[in-house]
Amino acid sequence: MTFPWLKGHGTQNDFVLLPDHDGSIHGDLDGDLVAQICHRRRGLGADGVIRVIRSEAVGLPSAGEWFMDYLNADGSVSEMCGNGIRVLARHLIDEQLVPDAPLVIGTRDGDKQVTPLPDGELSVDMGVGTWGSTSKIFAGGHVWEAQDVRTGNPHAVVFVDRLDDAGSLLQAPEHDPETYPEGVNVEFVQRRGPAHVAMRVHERGSGETLSCGTGACAVGLTAARFDGVDRPATYRVDVPGGILHVTWRPDDHLILSGPAQIVARGEMEWLA
Repeated sequence: MTFPWLKGHGTQNDFVLLPDHDGSIHGDLDGDLVAQICHRRRGLGADGVIRVIRSEAVGLPSAGEWFMDYLNADGSVSEMCGNGIRVLARHLIDEQLVPDAPLVIGTRDGDKQVTPLPDGELSVDMGVGTWGSTSKIFAGGHVWEAQDVRTGNPHAVVFVDRLDDAGSLLQAPEHDPETYPEGVNVEFVQRRGPAHVAMRVHERGSGETLSCGTGACAVGLTAARFDGVDRPATYRVDVPGGILHVTWRPDDHLILSGPAQIVARGEMEWLA
């Protein structure tokens, strides 16, 4: 099959975009195809695939014209991707497929508003994070207490003395299956200063990635709550691929801000 594609990233969390505006190219996007495309030796290489499709073609309710149909690198479906939605918005804006911003994009976690910023970055209203219980996370020969936070995806946030303490993260950290029956993204967090943290993340379905937008939101919310700060509060979150900022507003909404770039495009005949 032959189809158009683009490659983009947000703080080096990278994605293959598949334009399929009416859903006629890929039909029910096949998870096996996604896994092959994302493979970093046998495919194009990416942390996930975003199908660029209109909401009416997906058949899910949305106030936005466009929908982010996002699948992880292993082909599993994900509810939300904070870096990916900025990359999708960058594409829609660059191609003039949307009217003047801000714009609304549908996701499996509901509609999200994306706003271009004067410095060229994009901000996303990620909605309200859900605060849960604590559980145990096992990684790098350590056992930690983790805070359960839901920001579209499930997250387990762990504060550590050093990010290296988490080990290689070649394997998924062990987690409590009762708390996270469908798997979990695990963030290891080190404090760097006032309203400033750094993190590493292992994402379910993708492995360790250089950034995670929903994870940065979970980390920013957790740090702010632990610090007992007044809102609005903005935290800088350093990820291996760059810098993100998370603002916790008085209405409990989390605003994620960061860069997004399209770096390549083409048409591919998939031979595998």
